[in-house]
Amino acid sequence: MESLMTLRASPAAATPLQQRRLPGRQRATSVRAAASASAAGEPDLSVRVNGLQMPNPFVIGSGPPGTNYTVMKRAFDEGWGGVIAKTVSLDAEKVINVTPRYAKLRAEPNGAAMGRIIGWQNIELISDRPLETMLNEFKQLKKEYPDRILIGSIMEEYNKAAWHELIERVEESGVDALEINFSCPHGMPERKMGAAVGQDCDLLEEVCGWINEKATVPVWAKMTPNITDITQPARIALKSGCEGVSAINTIMSVMGINLKTLRPEPCVEGYSTPGGYSARAVHPIALAKVMQIARMMKEEFAIGQSLSAIGGVETGNDAAEFILLGADTVQVCTGVMIHGYPLVKKLCAELQDFMREHNFSSIEEFRGASLPYFTTHTDLVHRQQEAIKQRKAIKKGLQSDKDWTGDGFVKETESMVSN
Repeated sequence: MESLMTLRASPAAATPLQQRRLPGRQRATSVRAAASASAAGEPDLSVRVNGLQMPNPFVIGSGPPGTNYTVMKRAFDEGWGGVIAKTVSLDAEKVINVTPRYAKLRAEPNGAAMGRIIGWQNIELISDRPLETMLNEFKQLKKEYPDRILIGSIMEEYNKAAWHELIERVEESGVDALEINFSCPHGMPERKMGAAVGQDCDLLEEVCGWINEKATVPVWAKMTPNITDITQPARIALKSGCEGVSAINTIMSVMGINLKTLRPEPCVEGYSTPGGYSARAVHPIALAKVMQIARMMKEEFAIGQSLSAIGGVETGNDAAEFILLGADTVQVCTGVMIHGYPLVKKLCAELQDFMREHNFSSIEEFRGASLPYFTTHTDLVHRQQEAIKQRKAIKKGLQSDKDWTGDGFVKETESMVSN
């Protein structure tokens, strides 16, 4: 596996497996998109990630916005750069959802019906639709949108043969890449699915090995934030052959208690269960996790692996922050559930406004630009002490009468004025 990974990371030569994992049908599109943006004088939003060409970095995150043909078609029609379908597994009959399964947190006191939605909780499971139905819809989407990026999200039990079967069947539908759900925080942990794998690095390494010995398209491992050090599973996923990581999935939470009924939300027949927290309120947490992964990738891995950022994106500026930390793409799921599929137009326009402000002509020009400015608290103390010394030295002005010069007399005088 180590020699295979070394070859994958090398830009000079591609192995047969690399060639399969880097589909070529979008290559001409890259040149056309860049040329079109340049001719129009607009900042170019197009990105190329693991050989996948997208018109912009905005990707529908796995969940309800990618749950069937109709909504995924809508996403492509609105202009999203890519779509990650809702997670599928071999046996959908084991998946039973409940209603209600969402709860909102507003920027107002408990129980307020108005106010901006800042938090969103879900206790929804993966797709409850038959796998064959989803695969047929993937095929139809790729037939209608051959140059658009469709990514299959998959999750399976701790069984090598089951993982291999699922990968083979999903790949046959024509998807451009796979995202592996190692991070769903609720539902079926007893079957070693979702975050039960992402939180166990030994288990993660083994399952990633199974996946990457079978997959022939790029593989992204979706990370859970419900772990002490998110760089550990991210590192293992990349070392095990994954071409990229996605972060973060939702944060384990209890949304709140209804102070009239005294029951937890979302309330199902008077009861509830902890679920995944998302929306605007998680954005700072997601930024921190993405920053940690990006620094690890920059220090330990060759150029080539990708990072897809997720968490509380509702504006182009939110996306710009992720890209400045090193993200290649930005996923949006809850934002679409709150604002609808046309949100992508606003995201693109606002991201281009940011790029114009800083004279950036492409995403790559500023990707990772803010990453070098993170350091340790000890280093911050040292930097501030040095800065204070320099400011004091400047304020003291001349140390002796012999230091006066004729040319700089006015400035030298000002250097010793206190107000």
